[in-house]
Amino acid sequence: MKDVDEKHSVDLIACHECDALLAKRYLPKRTSASCPRCGALLYRAVSSNVDRVCAMTLAALITFLIAQAFPIVELDANGIVSETTLIGAIVALWSENMQVVAILVFCSTILFPLTELLALLYVLVPLRAGYVPAGFNLVLRAIQLVRPWGMIEVFMLGILVTLVKMVSLARVIPEAALFAFGALTLMIAVVVSFDPGALWDISERLPRQRALRIRAIRQRRGESSSTASVKRHEP
Repeated sequence: MKDVDEKHSVDLIACHECDALLAKRYLPKRTSASCPRCGALLYRAVSSNVDRVCAMTLAALITFLIAQAFPIVELDANGIVSETTLIGAIVALWSENMQVVAILVFCSTILFPLTELLALLYVLVPLRAGYVPAGFNLVLRAIQLVRPWGMIEVFMLGILVTLVKMVSLARVIPEAALFAFGALTLMIAVVVSFDPGALWDISERLPRQRALRIRAIRQRRGESSSTASVKRHEP
């Protein structure tokens, strides 16, 4: 019993509902594994298409910067025109002695979404290149920690409600940042649908794939060298 062959070792996973200990196996695409005891969802198949998630995250980051750089909306009330960016609104809240609200808006609409996008790019780009970045586990835990606090969609809903109420008081002109926030809401929804925990499975497969590639390269080099030696002895 002590001499267990390493080839028969399997990864184990515990059901979060009934604590059943089960063997974790590779799943085909668009499939999921459920607990045979209670029927709870254990895990989904890991998407091997990291390029799609990486591209969407990069596009969301660019859209995020556009949304922060340009004004959200322009108000024209009796010839008095005013416009502001999200940063300007936060500064206005701070100057009106609403520091707690300003901090909450800053964290939920700027700090946490930006942290998640940058952290995802930090792990996705190296994984796409075929290696695991430094601090991989810590970064993934940070993503799972800040993800529930990013509330771009709530902020977008608040903007739309405010615009509807302001139409009767002033002429409302949407600016570039408003459309950027709308596109960013959709992109964030796609990015959030990707489970960061799946990246652990991808990182575990990288050493095996790298070893297989190295073995294949060595075999090709060995075949080419033997062929060259045969040709060298031909008359």
